[in-house]
Amino acid sequence: MNGINPMLLIDFYKAVHAEMLPKNIDKSVSYFTPRMSRVDRWDKVVMFGLQGFIKTYLIDYFNKEFFEKPFDRVVGEYKRIMDAALGHNTYKIEKIEKLHRLGYLPIEIMALEEGARVPMHVPMFGITNTHPDFAWLPQSLESLISAESWHPMIAATVGYTYRQIVNRYYALTCEDTVEKARALGNFDFRGEECTESAIKAAAGWCLSFLNTATVPAIPYLEQNYCCDCTKEPVGFGSPSTEHSVMCSNYAVDGDEVTLLRRLLNDIYPNTSFSCVLDSYDYWNVIDNILPALKDDILRHNGCMLMRGDSGDCVEVVTKTVFKLWDIFGGTVNSKGYKVLNPHVKAIYGDSITIQRCEEVYGILAKNGFACSNVSLGVGSFSMQCIEEDGILKPFTRDTFSSCIKATYCEINGEPYPIYKAPKEGGFKKSQKGCCVVRKDAKGEYTYQDGYSFDEAVNAKDNQLVSIFKDGKLLREQPLKEIRERLNEGKF
Repeated sequence: MNGINPMLLIDFYKAVHAEMLPKNIDKSVSYFTPRMSRVDRWDKVVMFGLQGFIKTYLIDYFNKEFFEKPFDRVVGEYKRIMDAALGHNTYKIEKIEKLHRLGYLPIEIMALEEGARVPMHVPMFGITNTHPDFAWLPQSLESLISAESWHPMIAATVGYTYRQIVNRYYALTCEDTVEKARALGNFDFRGEECTESAIKAAAGWCLSFLNTATVPAIPYLEQNYCCDCTKEPVGFGSPSTEHSVMCSNYAVDGDEVTLLRRLLNDIYPNTSFSCVLDSYDYWNVIDNILPALKDDILRHNGCMLMRGDSGDCVEVVTKTVFKLWDIFGGTVNSKGYKVLNPHVKAIYGDSITIQRCEEVYGILAKNGFACSNVSLGVGSFSMQCIEEDGILKPFTRDTFSSCIKATYCEINGEPYPIYKAPKEGGFKKSQKGCCVVRKDAKGEYTYQDGYSFDEAVNAKDNQLVSIFKDGKLLREQPLKEIRERLNEGKF
């Protein structure tokens, strides 16, 4: 991305729409809306990522790669690309020249609070121009805004879904519910489309959980969501082996006991860690090696998490809990559920779909075990896809049919509501005019369209609040606040 003129972050046809709009148009308003859900389980989407996008692109990137660069360089690069790929007679360069001379983005964004759960059809944010010469700009930014917005929202919705499962089973089987935020972790970095995608997915996940394997999610949240990992819990990692560690030690020692004993007594005598144990024979380690290391494990000042990484993950992780109970014992909590000796625990990474998570907890509860006896991992499959009724549904912009559509304009200061209503379009029908989003008596978001711009912005109960205007962020929402809003103050 570095070095690309941000005015080139468009679909080609965006370069010619300024000349196609009505003459003397001086204002346009568009809304980002989830129009329908293609996932049966979800009828709402978590609002998240807009603040990060604004800081990263509309402020930092536009300043660095457009406004702060020489006029001739910016305009010349735009013209070179367009002339070569679109044709020099098809567009006008003057709008780009005028924007650079202006020196800032003449845009205002009105948005719902991040961490809000927004029903289908309700606008999540609106965008308009603040200078009459740039009514073409809101929709010109559509491609960039859309590409950067839908994925963090889905990732946050995925995390919220897992958190509700955790909340339900922890309330049933556990005394200590403080650790709910660490019950699951995401392990999807290497399976995401790119590094930026992985970072934003992990950031969305961290609205509901603290455990993450994606290190750069922490500086991303610090930079964009007013938090500091040295002063508050932003995200936590954990020491863990991988197969290269286990296999290289086995190659040297010819056994799996030597490394395990070294981990317990020398490397991490006072630290909890997880250890992948299926490089060769997982059940041999559980049934024979762990009993031989029982004294070392009980002497260890921490918890050793036994990790399977192959086979039926539901069976492996639940059966491991049962066997650890037989070997190490534990206690029964006040709710009547067994809690393993604090020196041991079962873990399974990156294979736990939503359905498998529910199944694991259900089996543990049915057999009298607290759900806190396991730590579970969510990998790239579950962060990018869901299975319903045997059908795989990959996550894309169309999971919620999220789109930015123009619904209002002013020409010579006169208001004109605009809309689309395809005869056979169904969910593609847009709002008409400007929108006011309100909360009903149950706290649910609803909306009403048909307003002029002035009527909408002056509606006292409108939940769409101005957060960005003329190159500046007007309101900054901290991670802590967003987490509490999403989790109803019970993070």
